[in-house]
Amino acid sequence: MSRVSVTGSKRVIDDVIEAAYAHHSLHVTDYDDRYEGFDPGTSLAGAETVNERLVTVRSLESILDVDEDDADVARSLDDDELVDELERVRERVNELNDERDELQAAIRDRQEEIDRLEPFAELGIDLEYLRGYDSVEVVVGEAKPAAVEAALGDADSIDVFDVFVGGDVVAIVARPTDPDAEGVVQDALVGVDIALLDVPDADASPEEYVAELEAEQADLRDELDAVERELESVKEEAAGFLLRAEEELTIEAEKKEAPLSFATTENAFVAEGWVPTESYPDFEAAVVDAVGDHVEVEELERASFTPDGDHHTESVDDESGGSAAESAASADRETETAVATDGGHAAHGTDDPPVVQDNGSAAGPFELLVQAFGRPKYSEFDPTLLVFLTFPAMFGFMIGDVGYGVLYAAIGFFMYSKFDGAFRELGSVAMWAGGFTILFGIYYGIDLFGYHAYQLLGIHWPVEGKGLSPADLDWGLSFLVVSVVFGIVHLNVGHVLSFVSTAQQHDLKHAVYEAGSWLLILNGAWIWIFSRVFPNAKPDFLFEAVSVLTFGAVSFGGFPVLIGWAGAAAAVLGLVLLGIGEPPELAEFLSPVVNVISYARLMAVLLAKGGMALAVNLLAFGAYIDDGGDGSFHFIFSADYLSYVQSHPEDYELVFAGITTAFDPASIGLVGVVALVGGIVVAVVGHIVVLLLGVTSAGIQAVRLEYVEFFGNFYEGGGRAYLPFGRDRKYTRDD
Repeated sequence: MSRVSVTGSKRVIDDVIEAAYAHHSLHVTDYDDRYEGFDPGTSLAGAETVNERLVTVRSLESILDVDEDDADVARSLDDDELVDELERVRERVNELNDERDELQAAIRDRQEEIDRLEPFAELGIDLEYLRGYDSVEVVVGEAKPAAVEAALGDADSIDVFDVFVGGDVVAIVARPTDPDAEGVVQDALVGVDIALLDVPDADASPEEYVAELEAEQADLRDELDAVERELESVKEEAAGFLLRAEEELTIEAEKKEAPLSFATTENAFVAEGWVPTESYPDFEAAVVDAVGDHVEVEELERASFTPDGDHHTESVDDESGGSAAESAASADRETETAVATDGGHAAHGTDDPPVVQDNGSAAGPFELLVQAFGRPKYSEFDPTLLVFLTFPAMFGFMIGDVGYGVLYAAIGFFMYSKFDGAFRELGSVAMWAGGFTILFGIYYGIDLFGYHAYQLLGIHWPVEGKGLSPADLDWGLSFLVVSVVFGIVHLNVGHVLSFVSTAQQHDLKHAVYEAGSWLLILNGAWIWIFSRVFPNAKPDFLFEAVSVLTFGAVSFGGFPVLIGWAGAAAAVLGLVLLGIGEPPELAEFLSPVVNVISYARLMAVLLAKGGMALAVNLLAFGAYIDDGGDGSFHFIFSADYLSYVQSHPEDYELVFAGITTAFDPASIGLVGVVALVGGIVVAVVGHIVVLLLGVTSAGIQAVRLEYVEFFGNFYEGGGRAYLPFGRDRKYTRDD
């Protein structure tokens, strides 16, 4: 990337903006008020009008529910057509929208009135009898009749009363002792829990009034449907125009607001930003061709970057030998002096170049996971490819089930095919994770929703399970070793990247102290742990795992004692180097061991998810252990087979009699059918829960290992995305 400066007279600022926008390569750096004599620019004339029209267009699109699928053939749109057509569409849409709002409000009013009449319908009294009296008071409300009658009976201000009850609604008719008194009934009910109801202004019965309101509602809905059809017709007619207008106005607004990022004086401006180095000559030519000698385009510095993390900037000499101010058509002497304050240009903004992540179609979606932590800086190694290689593998290792994997992949495909943006990328990640889940599910014994399909198929399979039954306990311990070894390799990659980056940005000495020390501690400590030094103090499965995983083809008895002590010496040397280079970090000298042990969560989640699936299947179908066989769990599936297992206790150990198998539908009728249905419901709901928890547990744990243990060794993030000034037209043509 090359950092460039464009300096010129304000007389040509419009043409410069047009040229830069059309070239679509300049990532503009905002001016931050750091130089005396310069102020941030102001929007060009007409910006307010353009923004008002843009707000109008977007409001109309919202009212009409216009989306990109409503676009028609792209074509040019001149200003006169835009203004005239926009005003016509605005008037028509606003008229129809106001009419729709009024009709919807009227329908709501009728519905509220209908809801208000429900209590009166329970009374069964015509509405005209509940109001309009001179000598008596009528009050209607929702209350307990006994409490109302007691309160009225105790009231001296009431001569006589009657209470009509319908459900929870009471209608009180009372004559006050004093004919001139008002509100006597309500005063008497002060201590009663009553919700007073207003009597509707109608003479019909509640049922007749409701029917009248419903008829009015139906007429209003017919009118509303007609308005909706008219709006849909307007949408079909105007959608293409609105999309073109929005794009045209957005482009115009971006151009007119561009000077807000510039440094300006009374007569001149300076714009800075980054362009790809290979695009600089074309960018310079495009701007100069547009305005000639009224502008000076300079390449200020050049940032180099290679995938191994190398990044540095080199100043680019100004071959013209003149200051940038001289290119501003001698706008004024103030400009010349101010622009020259920083070696011929007014440098503003950060020196860090923006970042373009381009990891191809396969790894590209995993940029979403990296960006959730932080976009890589220009000087950093982009870890997207490494996340692509490790995240799906860790996820698949932890779930390891063909059935769940197929569902994850199917959900991912749905998201990938139906959505855009982040959801589409998440769908791709889910498909990769589902694919690895299927692969590991096959490896674990063709696991299918917790069932070992190799048992159901009656075939031999070298891997007997995940470590959940007595038969495959050795496999569970071996997967613990696999998790730890994966952690060692993963962290080594992180420390090596840190070593390379530090050596390139500083020197070899710093790399040895800051990263080499941790490499020595990490590998030395774990070589010592996997060695035959003090063998009785170490669990046997550390050395037996290789034989189990290779089906006996390869054995590993541990590193020899001499190599073990050499590893310990390397770890001590690493501590010494760390103490010399970074003494405060000695407090974390155990982190290489602790961080590797953290990878044991891979095996822990594997057992947890497998155990949950096993529990669901045990509840639904039951299982037994063949005492004379391999000691694996075998699911029962039928009441007849359960009876057979129970009748041979010397050969089979019943683990649990499942819901579906504990009752025989053929022998006990309805109870057995209910048990069968209940067991199936338990199985379906249970596996859905396991499926969802797999996303949260395996997904979160894999991301945590990437972000904390792995990224923590070499990666900071915080880079800026490369956002070139300009826009690719989609709905309009720039004729």
